[in-house]
Amino acid sequence: MSLELSTKFTLGTSAVVLVAMSFFAFMTIKNVRNMSTDNAIEHVEHLSETLLSTTHYEMLVDNRARVYQMMEEVGAQEGISRIRLFNKDGLISFSTAKEEVGSTLDVDSEGCNGCHIDNKPPHTDVPTEGRARFFSEGNNNFLGVTKGIYNKPSCYTAACHVHSASATVLGTLDVIIPLNRMEAQTAASRNQIVLLTVFVLLLVSLSLAFLTHKLVNVPVNRLLYHTRRLADGELDSRVSTVPSDEIGELALAFNDMAQNLQKAQRELKEWANTLEVKVEERTARIQSMQSKLVRSEKLATIGELVAGIAHEINNPLTGILMYASMLESDPRLDAGLKDDLSVVVRETQRCAEIVRGLLGFSRESIPQKRAESINSVMERTLALIERQADFQNIRISREYGEGLPQVLIDHNQLEQVFMNILINASQAMEGKGGGSLSITTGVESEGRGVFVRIADTGCGIPEKNLARIFDPFYTTKENRGTGLGLSVSYGIVENHGGQIEVSSQEGKGTTFTITLPFSNPAVAATED
Repeated sequence: MSLELSTKFTLGTSAVVLVAMSFFAFMTIKNVRNMSTDNAIEHVEHLSETLLSTTHYEMLVDNRARVYQMMEEVGAQEGISRIRLFNKDGLISFSTAKEEVGSTLDVDSEGCNGCHIDNKPPHTDVPTEGRARFFSEGNNNFLGVTKGIYNKPSCYTAACHVHSASATVLGTLDVIIPLNRMEAQTAASRNQIVLLTVFVLLLVSLSLAFLTHKLVNVPVNRLLYHTRRLADGELDSRVSTVPSDEIGELALAFNDMAQNLQKAQRELKEWANTLEVKVEERTARIQSMQSKLVRSEKLATIGELVAGIAHEINNPLTGILMYASMLESDPRLDAGLKDDLSVVVRETQRCAEIVRGLLGFSRESIPQKRAESINSVMERTLALIERQADFQNIRISREYGEGLPQVLIDHNQLEQVFMNILINASQAMEGKGGGSLSITTGVESEGRGVFVRIADTGCGIPEKNLARIFDPFYTTKENRGTGLGLSVSYGIVENHGGQIEVSSQEGKGTTFTITLPFSNPAVAATED
């Protein structure tokens, strides 16, 4: 197949070169012929001028014998066929061919048609090309150039002349030369050009065949050989000699493909050997997805139920709180009942807070996202809470990653998530009288987003409770909270396309890790 390709390439290129060289040869031969013709016409023109110049004086003194003798001598030279003189009526008064002396030329004859065109009055300003003519006699070709002998002042003022000043043309000089030598030279030039064209064509064709074989045939055959080995299952086959051209790039691509196939085969074997482990991992993932689906359905059902209950409870609860507050400030109230009524107001307010939390949980707000720096959002959250009394005995350390790409978030919702986790951490360290809170940000190890890690040194969460901390209404705090904070935070992070994970050791502390995708994975934004 590669041989056929190189043959086609060589033949096609040779055909193009043949056409180009043929056109070049044709134009060159045509130019040589035209140049030879122009040179011959110019030669005859100069000869005519020389004859007229050298015989001018003899004509003025009407020494016709000397004029004819000089023309005889010139006409006897090699390369001149004949020289003749005739007047405006076509009467030949002199010719080196004696037999035509005294004869008359017709106006349409080859010697007169340069000036007499279409039976009109003769032209006196015909250029040399118009006065030149080519004709044949027998097997020979000739070139003839006529030149007018004009009536100059030196002519019509001479004593011997009878021409009046009004006469324009006194006669015509006609010089005829054979074209045999010129045609022989043209034919020789043509033959040389044809031979040179054939030689160049053969040289180019052989060079193309050699270069195609060396630069195309050999590397393509080598690549084809390794391709067949690869098709037979020999995945360790590689092209060793790689030229520095497009075929070399193809060879490198082949080597990369063979290497990837070999790697894929190894991975398939390893995967087959560890199929059971992979099945278990996939099963665990499916179970995790199923648990998330179950949780989502549970949250949806609870949300509908909670919305209805909270709406029904909110109105009477508002009435109870209003009247209890009025009674508490009524001076007529017995002082012994004032403390009891304060407990009623406080617990009613607590119930109202729970109802507001339930309503907030049941209404899933759509995030209003924009590109933000995660470091800036965390810093704003810390500015809101770190001066609170619960954080006075807590040491906060910040380890923000530099140059983090921005994330697409609703900063209000994300501040709510951070605040929930930070407040939970402060409450977990309250029993120890304080502790340390470590906040770390950076790029996730697989490069899919940024992470925020919040670690405390609190009491920790028992392992048996870790799986439930994101369930609604589940809480480990006695008489504190609604159990909705982490559940709402989980939903917010999921709506942002992220993940929230927790790890804890009882008695040592808890770590929450939130991962959020980049706002644009292809472009790294500048750090805040």
